[in-house]
Amino acid sequence: MAHTEQEILMNTNYGLDIYAHILREFYPDETVINLKGRETRPSKNPFTGDSLTLVFEEISNQFFYKDLVKTDFQGNPFQFAEMHFKKSGNDLLEIIVQSLNLRIGKIRNKFPLFLKPEAKPKIQLFPVSIPRFSLFHAPVTNTIPAKELSLKDVYELILNEYEPQTTQLRNISDKKESRAFKAKNFNYVTFSGTFSSRKDEALIKHSGYLALDFDHLGDCDALKTALLNDPFFETELLFRSPSGDGLKWVISIDITQNTHQEWFLAIKNYLETTYHQKVDSAGKDVSRACFLPNDTQIFINPKYLQK
Repeated sequence: MAHTEQEILMNTNYGLDIYAHILREFYPDETVINLKGRETRPSKNPFTGDSLTLVFEEISNQFFYKDLVKTDFQGNPFQFAEMHFKKSGNDLLEIIVQSLNLRIGKIRNKFPLFLKPEAKPKIQLFPVSIPRFSLFHAPVTNTIPAKELSLKDVYELILNEYEPQTTQLRNISDKKESRAFKAKNFNYVTFSGTFSSRKDEALIKHSGYLALDFDHLGDCDALKTALLNDPFFETELLFRSPSGDGLKWVISIDITQNTHQEWFLAIKNYLETTYHQKVDSAGKDVSRACFLPNDTQIFINPKYLQK
C-alpha cells in the first residue's frame, strides 16, 4: 500500500515524531526535542558535528527544520529523513512508516494532538490556580475523602512518611497477602480530581492530571530516566510504587481538548510503543486510586517547589 506525505504528517504530530525518532538514533540517552509553543529550543544537529543549533518550527501544520548557524541547512521532515535513511520517493515514505511503526489505515484509538500549538503560549513561573485532588485514608474500602491535596503535599508525604508499611509490604512474598496488606494499610489519592466519594460519577472537578502505572518492571531506574526525558510530556510527579518494582508517572493533560479516557488511551498507546512497557489499563478510570508509599527518590517538577 502506497502512503502519502500528508498521511504521514497526520500520524506523526506534523512530522515532529520523524525528527524525534531520527535524533534518538544519534542521542539515545538525551532529551532530543523540547517544544515550546510552535517552536523548539535548540537541539543537537547530527549533520553539523553535533552543534546545538537545530530548531524546528510548525508552519501550516508541518514542522520545518533549520540550523541557526548554517542557514542553508533547512527543509521539511521528509528532506531530513532522506539525509538519514538515504532513501527517496515511495521508498522513503515506506521506511518512515515501518521505522516509526505507524498504523496508517488501521483501526486505532483516537489520538489527541498533544503537540497542538497554542496561538500565544503564556509564560509564568507558577500556575495561578494550583490543581487539587482527593486524599482517602486507609483501608481502600473507605471511599469518602479526608481532604484535598496538591502535588507538593503528596510529594512531601511520600518523601517523609509511610516508611514502616512500605518496608513491611516489600518483605511480603505471597502475592495475595501482599495485595491484602496494601489495601488495608496504605492511604491513597485520586490524582485526576476531587470527589465526593470514590466513583467516576462523583467527580467534583478534574485536576488536569493523569497518572500512569507501570508494574513489574525489570529496570525501574532506566524507565524513570526515559520518562523524565520524554520529548512530548513534562513530568509533574514520578515515584516508585508501594511494591518497589513499578512506577507511578503523573503528567498534565488539557481536559478541554479531549476526555480523560481519550487522553489515557492515546498516551497508553504512545508509551507502550515508545518504551515497550505495559501501562495498567485501570488508569482510564478518572477515580483510579493511587496508593501512597515511601520513596526518598521521588521526583517533582521544580516549579511546584518555588515560593
